[in-house]
Amino acid sequence: MQIRRAESGDRIELAELICVSTNHWYQVNRGLNVFPGGPESTDLFYQIYETLDPGCCLVVENPASGRLMGSCFMHPRGTHMSLGIMNVHPNYFGRRVAMALLQAVIDETRRRALPAVRLIQSAMNLDSYSLYTKAGFVPRCSYQDMFLGVPEEGLDAGGVDAQRVRPATLEDVDSVAALEREVSGLDREKDVRFCIENSLGIWETLVHTDESGQIDGYLATSKHPASSALGPGIMRGEPQAAALIVRALERFRGESVLGIIPTSSTELVRQLYAWKAKNVEIHFGQTLGPHQPYRGVNLPTYILETG
Repeated sequence: MQIRRAESGDRIELAELICVSTNHWYQVNRGLNVFPGGPESTDLFYQIYETLDPGCCLVVENPASGRLMGSCFMHPRGTHMSLGIMNVHPNYFGRRVAMALLQAVIDETRRRALPAVRLIQSAMNLDSYSLYTKAGFVPRCSYQDMFLGVPEEGLDAGGVDAQRVRPATLEDVDSVAALEREVSGLDREKDVRFCIENSLGIWETLVHTDESGQIDGYLATSKHPASSALGPGIMRGEPQAAALIVRALERFRGESVLGIIPTSSTELVRQLYAWKAKNVEIHFGQTLGPHQPYRGVNLPTYILETG
């Protein structure tokens, strides 16, 4: 196999690979399609990540056929390397394609002298879990994927106060990035700016402020056939998270949305259950290298990858 950087000519095949690989696993193990919109929807991954981190998609090519065997996205930041969605075509399961990609990402992380690799990984896919833990990754936190249908008339806020929530502006980028560094120890200013700029037209970003007007939480949401989801988001506490979620769900009236919620955020989980959210999967946040425990609430997502 040959590992190389993805090129523009790979875009269509890459979208097909992401779609067929992900849908295949979920069809076999859960009896459902994660991407019912087909490859036309999963092209979103290339659109976002080639815009955000050009040249950071790796693909594995079969030299005999020229076809793609696997792919992954990596997102270098000043404090870490985030490993994004990784896929192997079902025709090449068991050929150590994922292991080769993972090692390439680890090697690139060391080449850049970054201290850690971070990722969000399904706890239900034991092959994936074994891949990462054998490479030295350690599960540091757990999340429950919660699927919520929002009524046409909107949710009953249930006493959650969202009055201090407002739309984010580019003037908020520095404050949000500083909050993220404080809560998670990570530098993701680039990601925050990307969500607020919303060049692809799928994001909405909100901030929560304290009594003095200082930002103490932010939440972006994506709305697209490949990803209608809460996150990424960082908050000082669960009250700020609940307020941001209540406001964010307004854009999903009559639709459904996915949230990846820390299992340790017990009051937030209880509130989501009250809104009729259902658990659909469990994920682990894994780290290879040093890890700072969250000093607040982290709402990760698959797009953008937050680790």
